[in-house]
Amino acid sequence: MSEFPKTSRLMQRGCDFLGSQYAILCGAMSWVSERHLVAAISNGGGFGVIACGAMTPELLDAEIAATRTLTDKPFGVNLITMHPQLFDLIEVCRRHGVGHVVLAGGIPLRGSVEAIKDGSSPAKVICFAPTLALGKKLLRSGADALVIEGMEAGGHIGPVSTSVLAQEILPELAADHLIFVAGGIGRGEAIAGYLEMGAAGVQLGTRFACATESIAHPNFKKAFFRASARDAVASVQIDDRLPVIPVRALKNRGTEAFTRKQMEVAGVLDRNEIAMEEAQLQIEHYWAGSLKRAVIDGDIEHGSLMAGQSVGMVREEEPAAQILAGLMAQSEAALTLR
Repeated sequence: MSEFPKTSRLMQRGCDFLGSQYAILCGAMSWVSERHLVAAISNGGGFGVIACGAMTPELLDAEIAATRTLTDKPFGVNLITMHPQLFDLIEVCRRHGVGHVVLAGGIPLRGSVEAIKDGSSPAKVICFAPTLALGKKLLRSGADALVIEGMEAGGHIGPVSTSVLAQEILPELAADHLIFVAGGIGRGEAIAGYLEMGAAGVQLGTRFACATESIAHPNFKKAFFRASARDAVASVQIDDRLPVIPVRALKNRGTEAFTRKQMEVAGVLDRNEIAMEEAQLQIEHYWAGSLKRAVIDGDIEHGSLMAGQSVGMVREEEPAAQILAGLMAQSEAALTLR
């Protein structure tokens, strides 16, 4: 019998889909969601997800293989739809028999969902849906599950809060489809609420960023421990010609540097020295390098400290399994009081 019977019952569809003990996914955080944290989360009962980010197919191949040496539990791979080698990365996942592929960063490219679900051992496809209309379209196009992520999340965000997205989408889709809720979730009481609304499970990133198994630099973790919710701010777009998806991170000199980077790229556009697509890629490359500077090198002044508004609930290092058990216990206690 489950230690958390009420929560487990509400999570059952999500657990069956993921193959995990708890329907709690770890949001894919570049440079953080690598083999050690992914394996620890899966071993602890959750569902770890490798953040492929800007990896080459060769690097992803090695990362999946290394993760397999650390866990025999299911885990997924998050692929960015704008990656120039997306289909090669899909082939790497297929070769390794990865059971779940998360497509993030935009609408899936034509043929990508079909490529993931093709072959003798097709993977399940999870997509991000920022609106109800797009969610319906993605499900018609072959997505097996959706993640609805509110603006409280860390990293790239949309304009609508988690609670509003949940109210718009769950009543419409959750009865017949698997919907995972993400963005600003830091405690089990919130998980219980979304499960009662029909969610199949949840996704958390920030809460796991400072797990004991996370390879993030001690300086990065200390910045999280000191931060409050209002320290995690969204970046500002300064030029209408240069669409920039807002990024939520702890405010520091790196935040100011991003504003200068946008001005620099806008100036190059003014002089017609690069195409719009290249300008947007320069912005994405800025974030990738800046995040590595913070997570790996520990430069918390100039690097990007991507964090969701739940960062105020991250107070100390804990093993991933302990974080998961704590969230489940909080959810169970909340449901017991209903």
